Amino acid sequence: MEQRHIGALELPKILEMLTEHARCDDTKEMVFKIAPENNFRKACQSMRYTDDAYKLSCRYGSPTILNIKNRNNSLKRASAGATLTPIELMGIAEVLRTIRGLQEWRKHSQDVETSLDEYFEALMPNKYLEDKINAIVLGEDEIADNASPELANIRRKMKNAQQRARDQLDKIVKSQTYQKFLQDSIITMRDGRYVVPVKSEYRSEIKGLVHDTSASGATLFIEPIGVVEANNEVRVLEAAERDEIEKILKELSAETGTFADSIIAGYNIVLELDLFFAKASLGASMKACVPKLNDTGETVLIKARHPLIPAGLAVPIDLHLGKEFDTLVITGPNTGGKTVSLKTVGLFTLMAMCGLMIPANDESEICIFDNVLADIGDEQSIEQSLSTFSAHMTNIISILQKADENSLVLIDELGAGTDPVEGAALAVSILEELRMRGSKVVATTHYAEIKIFALQTNRVENACCEFDVATLRPTYKLLIGVPGRSNAFAISKRLGLPESVIERAKEKLSGESVRFEDVVQSLETSRQEYEKQNREIALLKVQLQEKKQAADEFYERLNKDKQNEMEKARYDACRVVEQARFEAQQLLDELEQLRKEKSTVDISSLAARAKAEIRSRLNKMEENADPVEKSHHAPYKLPRPLKAGDYVILTDINKGAVVLEPADKQGNVLVQAGIIKTKVPVGNVRLDQSKNKEKQPVGKIMRTVKSKATAPISRELDLRGMDSEEAIILLDRFIDDAVLTGVDTIRIIHGKGTGILRAAVQTHLKKHKSIKSYRLGVYGEGESGVTIAELK
Repeated sequence: MEQRHIGALELPKILEMLTEHARCDDTKEMVFKIAPENNFRKACQSMRYTDDAYKLSCRYGSPTILNIKNRNNSLKRASAGATLTPIELMGIAEVLRTIRGLQEWRKHSQDVETSLDEYFEALMPNKYLEDKINAIVLGEDEIADNASPELANIRRKMKNAQQRARDQLDKIVKSQTYQKFLQDSIITMRDGRYVVPVKSEYRSEIKGLVHDTSASGATLFIEPIGVVEANNEVRVLEAAERDEIEKILKELSAETGTFADSIIAGYNIVLELDLFFAKASLGASMKACVPKLNDTGETVLIKARHPLIPAGLAVPIDLHLGKEFDTLVITGPNTGGKTVSLKTVGLFTLMAMCGLMIPANDESEICIFDNVLADIGDEQSIEQSLSTFSAHMTNIISILQKADENSLVLIDELGAGTDPVEGAALAVSILEELRMRGSKVVATTHYAEIKIFALQTNRVENACCEFDVATLRPTYKLLIGVPGRSNAFAISKRLGLPESVIERAKEKLSGESVRFEDVVQSLETSRQEYEKQNREIALLKVQLQEKKQAADEFYERLNKDKQNEMEKARYDACRVVEQARFEAQQLLDELEQLRKEKSTVDISSLAARAKAEIRSRLNKMEENADPVEKSHHAPYKLPRPLKAGDYVILTDINKGAVVLEPADKQGNVLVQAGIIKTKVPVGNVRLDQSKNKEKQPVGKIMRTVKSKATAPISRELDLRGMDSEEAIILLDRFIDDAVLTGVDTIRIIHGKGTGILRAAVQTHLKKHKSIKSYRLGVYGEGESGVTIAELK
């Protein structure tokens, strides 16, 4: 693909933006070498790498890639036996640290498999060499003392020799005898040796070697004889230190050279990964997406925004090519956005072929072409000379030589730069030639002849860039299927051109041109009215959808509340029935016991009647166990007028209440439900028969039964294996029996387990009116597995 076509579509500017997201200098150089890939499989693979890098970055954040330098030459020299400098070794350690960091970052995101795994798995960290370099090389000119035992020994001796020299010089500078000979009471160095500054007139007073003089000659820097030996020892040790450092660096370089190939390979992988994540970062900054790629010639751009136009100014466009039509002719006034639309198609195609994300919606599609051929000139130029037309036609000829069924051809201002009649004829002929070759074409023009050609030719479509005549400003919206107008008369009139001049110009137009422009204007008016209606319909649709959603949510919430209330009512009713059944069964057992003890007929008949009555009441309570459902059947009628003190049920909330005042003239009854007093309609009240029923003779028997029984009762209750609710019911019955029998202490076995049953038992005992006190068992009684309770 020729560079001039790529440059015309401004791909190099996008690559320049990409370099800002790359970390390594070598990666930035790689960016400028990126070329559009016309092999469909390779283009898909490149886009997959970018997509996976983007997904990993969004989920785990971008990996840390240092701006590492290329150390390949140093590594090759080391493998050849050269000794590397500390700076070179530090750079290699930085490369190793980056390789290790990338692999560790991927280990934290191993729950997602990506196409980049082949790169991460090929990384070979070398923690051993990295740590060894960092332990030996501390800085650009600093080697660690413990780099070798010999170096540590040399430096220890150097410190001792330097200290001896300083001690002797300290005695001189602090001595009252020598202070008058010194220019300053300080110790300094000349040529790596410790010296003292001596006044020149006292040169003979201090014996030693003169190493330097001041600029004025008033001061001599003398090394006293007493420290010469120590300084000599320091110089000898410094030479030994340099030799040892050279030896250490040589050995370290040789060891580094053995790993040169793996480090170079790792560095190259780092650059590749840096490029992939740079592409992902650029896509994120542009709010771009990964388009679907195809090789069928179809291009679909949805809400596409040219990346070189600032985000706040870019107007999204929708454009498709290769499905219903293969050639798209874009018309409209100057500065209306025709060229931007043209460049957007070509630039997005090149970006996708380079593995770059495009700033458009997710459903966009890009075709991978063999060639993207563009002729884009300056349509705003006021110099329309023969040379301009010649250059334009030279590009067209070059395009025709290469265009085929796998080419995307983009031509701006087709046929411009020459006589309009000849230019229009050439433009139509060029489009027909490209159509016959099967190329996908997008062209911009002002010629009406090309608009008519698009209307009359199969698989050729018109498009225009919308223009607001009222404001004399383009909207930059691309409208496919509608031919555009130049709007020259409207713009001229708006700018102040006399009406008479405009009318004479209209008269000079051919009748056919006028009719065509009128048809286009009519189509444009109809389209705008249609779009307005569509927007209103869409708004109403959204409002209806919101109301429907709100209604559905309200209904669902109402139904859920209803179900909750019904379940609560069933649960309460079942508990009442179960409690009543338990108490009734207890009474029946006691009546049966009494019948066995008393053989008289009266007692037997009374017990039978009591059993029948209790069974009848139980059956009635079971029938009413689901009061919510049954409240919707036949209407209820009070059996008698209500009076103060009656127990009633409020049917609308299924709660019990007591009548305080009978119904007034309005039919409202004053009742008290709990602590609340309120008036309710008499139709919402039902008499509670179970509480208002007159006492039967069986009551006498019940009062007799409640006297202390003589039957023996166990003092121990075993609740192990029961749930809390069942255990409490049995415990209540057991306590009642114990009270009737006169037992003063009971033993409740609940087991240790999780402690839930023990807690439920003790909570119930704490509230029970018949329990005086309770405690856990002690050793021999069952300890925490039993509770001992004392009755009142």
